[in-house]
Amino acid sequence: MTKLRQETIDTFKGQFGGPLFEPGDAGYDQARQIWNAMIDRKPALIAQCQSAEDVVAAVNFGRDQSMLVSVKGGGHNIAGNAVCDDGLMIDLSQMKDVEVDVEKQRAYVGPGCTLADFDAAAQMHGLATPLGINSTTGVAGLTLGGGFGWLSRKFGMTVDNLISADMVTANGRQTHASATENPDLFWGTRGGGGNFGIVTRFQFQLHPVGPELLSGLMVFPFGQALSVLTQFARFTETMPDELNVWLVIRHAPPLPFLPESVHGEPIVALAICYAGDPEVGEKLIAPLRSFGDAHGEHVGVQPYANWQQAFDPLLVDGARNYWKSHNFVKLTDDVIRVALEYGDKLPSPHCEIFIASIGGETGRVAHDAMAYSSRDANYVMNVHGRWETPEEDEHCRQWARAFFEAAKPYASGGAYINFLSHDETDRVEFAYGAAYKRLVEVKQKYDPENLFRVNQNIRPDNGAAVGPRARRS
Repeated sequence: MTKLRQETIDTFKGQFGGPLFEPGDAGYDQARQIWNAMIDRKPALIAQCQSAEDVVAAVNFGRDQSMLVSVKGGGHNIAGNAVCDDGLMIDLSQMKDVEVDVEKQRAYVGPGCTLADFDAAAQMHGLATPLGINSTTGVAGLTLGGGFGWLSRKFGMTVDNLISADMVTANGRQTHASATENPDLFWGTRGGGGNFGIVTRFQFQLHPVGPELLSGLMVFPFGQALSVLTQFARFTETMPDELNVWLVIRHAPPLPFLPESVHGEPIVALAICYAGDPEVGEKLIAPLRSFGDAHGEHVGVQPYANWQQAFDPLLVDGARNYWKSHNFVKLTDDVIRVALEYGDKLPSPHCEIFIASIGGETGRVAHDAMAYSSRDANYVMNVHGRWETPEEDEHCRQWARAFFEAAKPYASGGAYINFLSHDETDRVEFAYGAAYKRLVEVKQKYDPENLFRVNQNIRPDNGAAVGPRARRS
């Protein structure tokens, strides 16, 4: 364990406005807990920030004490990068302010906000920006890795809607990044995964959305998966930008619109969201019902904020999670074959395969406009291993890895860094593709000692692979 002198900690307390937690303190274990139960790391000190000034103080302390530093926003990252062992965890989870400028259609969002926090504030005015699909996800981590969800085909990636960011860089300075101010830092922040500093406030473009949209689920037997996947692949190639349809293979949860006999059985489901006139949407989704003989469906007009929370019960804290992911330009017959093969041997009732349709507006941005560069990715497949006990670890991870390897020959370049697990550091350069060289240059300028390295790390070109070592005193 990193041992800090008590006088050093006491001095820091005098400079810091929020609580500090050491091992054994009340509140320490709660603060270090994150979504993925496979991650059980124990920081030497947790600094729970209340303001941008607290973030400055924490960054300066971690740097000056040569500590390993991690940054927690929503704590939802699959790799568990919010928490480090024996170092300083900078906890932003209490910085949850959201300010909406209705006239300018802008939102100013704190780094501790979840999607639910952001959606609630924006939807009070019938506004939204593209976010993810699980309302407990942190806005900060989602955004810094790219971000996509139900509205992305219409309005782009989350980073496409980021207008500016207030940040604290590794030298402890508060910095503003936008297209006109520190544009290189802004370029890297839009997809660079927190490598260049800690964002203390995001400014997003908002769009008129809802507050009610056509959305819901159609659930088919897994025995009809070949028909459903094949038709899904072709349908999604030509659907309008306002429509988004995702596909999920899993065991049926106990949904009230499904017969009890279906609960726990393997299924293939279509998840639907239409960001337009519901009557038009109903006509557009009518062909989906012919993909098979459905067990049941629950599709209708409901609040967008409710749909954003629809999958929360399947993604609660406390389960063990391991993901593998690929991007695809097209869902070929080979991709479908692999998905069917591994969908037929799900190793846990909680495991699933989901195929997200993006494309649309996300593909109309130049690939070098920002750090997120995978603009040819029309689909993102996530092999979501999820289970309850350590005894299942090896079996479930091997299933996910085997699926990943089988699908690799048909995948496109790049990868979505928010879906990279803790053991995929070798894929970081591949994930960024042609953007990686420029990202290294930005890293060298803003974080040459690699202080911010507990992430999908971009190493500065001075060879600082691990940055300053934790002081042991």
